[in-house]
Amino acid sequence: MKIGEILKHINTSVSFEFFPPKTPEGEDQLFKTIKDLEELKPAFVSVTYGAGGSTRERTIRVVKRIHEQCNLTVMAHLTCIGHSKNEIYEILKGYKDIGIQNILALRGDIPQGQEESFVFPPDGCRYANELVSFIREQFNDYFSIGVAAYPEGHPESPSLEKDIYYFKKKVEAGAEFAITQMFFDNSYFYRYMDLLTKEGVDIPVIPGIMPITNFRQIEKFAVMCGATIPKDLIEKLEKVENNPEEVAKIGIDYATKQCEDLLKNGVKGLHFYTLNKSKATVEIYRRIKDLIK
Repeated sequence: MKIGEILKHINTSVSFEFFPPKTPEGEDQLFKTIKDLEELKPAFVSVTYGAGGSTRERTIRVVKRIHEQCNLTVMAHLTCIGHSKNEIYEILKGYKDIGIQNILALRGDIPQGQEESFVFPPDGCRYANELVSFIREQFNDYFSIGVAAYPEGHPESPSLEKDIYYFKKKVEAGAEFAITQMFFDNSYFYRYMDLLTKEGVDIPVIPGIMPITNFRQIEKFAVMCGATIPKDLIEKLEKVENNPEEVAKIGIDYATKQCEDLLKNGVKGLHFYTLNKSKATVEIYRRIKDLIK
C-alpha cells in the first residue's frame, strides 16, 4: 500500500527503520528483529541508503526480501547525490517492477572524508526537491514519496527559517509526508510544526524517535545530524556509560516519556530508529500502546 494513503486512514501510525547489514549473519539477525516487530503491526517499515549510494545493492536486496517474505508495507530510502538521473531512473524502475510503491527521497550525505573533493554527477539531482520532482516527472503518481524534516534545522542550513523554505520546496515538488531526523527535546518539534503551519504546509510530519541504548554511539550520530541531547540526560548517561543495562534503562525510560508527551499533544505517528534491534522498541511500544489510537 501507499504510505500517503495509509496515513490518511489511520489515527496514529507506528513505523520502524532498519539499515542494510554488511554480512549474511547481520541480515539473518535483521530478519529476526523484523519478525519481532512485525507482531506490533506497524503502518510501514523503511530501509536506509548509505552515503553516496554506498549500500545500493544491499538496500535493494533487503527491501525486496521484506516485500516478498513479510506482511509489511516497506519504503526504500533513496539518496540522489551519488547518482546520475539515468541511474536513479533504473533504481526506481526496478522497485516499480517488483511492486514497491514507497520512496523516501533524500539528498544524502557526502561520503565521509570526501567533503572537499566530492564531485556531483553532472546529470543528477543535487537536492531532495529535485529528486522528488524527477520521480514525479518519470513515474507520475505511482510512488508515494516521503522526505526528511529537521526539527533543529539541517546541519548545513544557515537558519531554521531557511531550512523551512527548502522543506516547503520538497512539498511543492510532490512530497506527501515527512519523517523527522531524531531529536531528544520535543520543544524543537513543536516549534518546527508551528513554523510549518505558518507557512501553510500541512502534510503529515512523523517524529523520528531514537532510543538510546549505546550512549557514545548515539552521541556521535547526534553530532553528525545536529541533534541536541539535553544536558541532564547526558549527565545521567555519563554516570553509567560503562553499564550497558543501565544505559538502556535510562534511554528507554527517556524515549517512553518523549513518546507519551508527543502522543498527548496529538502527533499522528511515531517512527522508531531501531538500529536493527527490537528489544528497546518493543518495550517502549508496550508502555505507550494504550495511548496509540
